[in-house]
Amino acid sequence: MIEKPSLASTEIIRETLSRPSIFKNEEPLSLEYLPSRLPHRENQLRFLAELFRSVIEKPGTTSPRVLITGDIGTGKTVLAQRFGTDITRTAKTLKLNLLYRHINCREYRGSLFMILKRVLQTFTPTFPQRGFSSEELLQILLDQLDDKNLHIILTLDEADTLIKTEGTTSLYNLTRIQEERPGRPVRLSLIIILRDLRLIEDLDRSTQSTLQRNIIRLERYTPPQLETILKERVELAFKEGTVPEEVVNFVADMASPAGDARFAIELLWRAGKYADTEGAKELKPDHLRAAANSVYPVMRTEYSQHLSHHEKLLLLGLARVLERTNMPYATMGDVEIAYKIACEEFKEPGRAHTQVWKYVQNLSATGIVSTQLSTIGFRGKTTLLGLSTAPASAIRRWLEASLAKA
Repeated sequence: MIEKPSLASTEIIRETLSRPSIFKNEEPLSLEYLPSRLPHRENQLRFLAELFRSVIEKPGTTSPRVLITGDIGTGKTVLAQRFGTDITRTAKTLKLNLLYRHINCREYRGSLFMILKRVLQTFTPTFPQRGFSSEELLQILLDQLDDKNLHIILTLDEADTLIKTEGTTSLYNLTRIQEERPGRPVRLSLIIILRDLRLIEDLDRSTQSTLQRNIIRLERYTPPQLETILKERVELAFKEGTVPEEVVNFVADMASPAGDARFAIELLWRAGKYADTEGAKELKPDHLRAAANSVYPVMRTEYSQHLSHHEKLLLLGLARVLERTNMPYATMGDVEIAYKIACEEFKEPGRAHTQVWKYVQNLSATGIVSTQLSTIGFRGKTTLLGLSTAPASAIRRWLEASLAKA
């Protein structure tokens, strides 16, 4: 039986909804928002258009393969999505059969099988869940593209996860599949988004050569560039006169060490929420300080939204061990014990060691957890787990709140 909310809770909600807001439209500050133009990325957008020019002018003759790389918040994802939207619209006006698909590899655990299955479900929603290898799925995809006389531009975002999970095989198959179809139209083009360019060194020479041919490097945004981006978002998201120019400059300064536009935009949104909670009529520096104090990278939506329930429990166990010991690393054994205690606390049956190790690999692939082999000072060889993106205490508090809501 669902309990009725208490009168106090109802009053809080009503009071919140009746209070004026400094926002007029929060969408331009969301992760999903795709701006109509990209300040300071126009040249890269033009270069992408030039690289894919033949796909429009001479369909079926070439398959561009492009690598986009840069730090977090430098605009890799939004650049690819803006290009995908624009080239799809152009193809439609020219009556060309072109499909753009943007896949986040982290969301699909770095599995080419799961990625290709998702793409195939675009054409066949009831496509079988299992029974094929990723190589077979790739062939089936190309056969379907032939049947529909369709060219697909497949963007693999956060491909770091794909490389760390499957090594060189997946990208090799994707970049070389056309060689197995001599004389047939080219149907698949690739955009690979990679944060750590050093991972290319782990690939075979053939795949390295293919991907290094067309690289777009995005540098960190400078403070003036961040100001330009933020001013546009402020104009779209906030009511006039509620965000002073000096506050915009302050946000840019706070985000400038990493040149991270996404972080700057998130700070702006969160600070607006603090201002609304206080009933303030404009955004002030103290709202930004409160917002910055509450945000660590690992707790940002793009990091946390793809974590499974048990990965959160394992992460909670690790955070608790590190907070208790005040050490940079914890042994796999200690973390596994803490994970099982967390499972009991949240009334979840604990998983076996093999599955727990898979959770560790997934968390390592996303960059949330760092791993290394033990050295002097530990009995025998064991895996050490650490957290490099936020204090253990902050992660522990965030996870306890997150799991309590689940």
